[in-house]
Amino acid sequence: MNILSALRPDNDSDKPAARWSPIYHGLRDAIVGHRLAPGTKLPEDELASIYSVSRTVIRAALQALAHDRLARLEPNRGAFVAQPSPKEAREVFEARALIEPKVATLAAEVATPEDVLLLRRHLEMEHEALHAGRDSDAIMLSARFHVGIAEIADHSILTNFVRDLVSHSSLIIALYWKRRDTTCECHAHHALTDAIEAGEPTKAAELMKDHMLDLLSGLDLERTGQKPGSLADILR
Repeated sequence: MNILSALRPDNDSDKPAARWSPIYHGLRDAIVGHRLAPGTKLPEDELASIYSVSRTVIRAALQALAHDRLARLEPNRGAFVAQPSPKEAREVFEARALIEPKVATLAAEVATPEDVLLLRRHLEMEHEALHAGRDSDAIMLSARFHVGIAEIADHSILTNFVRDLVSHSSLIIALYWKRRDTTCECHAHHALTDAIEAGEPTKAAELMKDHMLDLLSGLDLERTGQKPGSLADILR
């Protein structure tokens, strides 16, 4: 399974995707790396000049960013780096703290050895991305880990809730993390995997709730940053 496929539409079969995909990744990494601040305008014409492509290609990349909630598209105004409010961020993690402990409980009750093996393989990829400094990949992999637990729990409604919430919170983490371990440093995920493997639903639920609180505490929700003077200086 492509770990990122649940979070962005790179598995699209459209041939033009090969043209906008590098632009998507460049902008995504600049947003996650805090080089482009929340609210920064992303003009199509300027980006087309920077990347030496047509505005049509830029528009496709911006639409992909909007799909992942990393950007917002406003009629007659253009595209901007997304800027979720502190209230929205808190509400997302409050919802996760209510739902995901139950999901972890269910997963610990039904997980097979094969399920646990897949989680551990995933943790290896997550660890590699984080320690290689690939922060945007680490955030996406961390989100996919939580979706994986929901899939093990085999509760379709809760899984859909988790998919939507982690998509929201991946953006929030990308924009507002103040500690690198906010990207879900592996100790929290390892502890969850151990509890699921041991068939300890109560412990898994407690660990998940603590994990959600740790994630929220690792965010600087008042960070605004400054808009860059030149997109070219940031992106080239």
